[in-house]
Amino acid sequence: WQWLSGCDLLSDGNVHGSYRNGYDGRDFLSFELGSEKFVAADGAAEITRRRWEDDGNEAERWTNYLKHE
Repeated sequence: WQWLSGCDLLSDGNVHGSYRNGYDGRDFLSFELGSEKFVAADGAAEITRRRWEDDGNEAERWTNYLKHE
């Protein structure tokens, strides 16, 4: 399991950030701060994406992490 997150503080004070994770050397899910949505890389990841978006807590967690950490 690998993950990568990053953000940029823009000159106007806004933050642009993203989170990506992979499994077994392949892309799995990504999250873009602007849309606050997860994107699944394949059918297996789609199951996790639906669960995380239905729950709502995972998107909120990554939004807070990218904006404040």
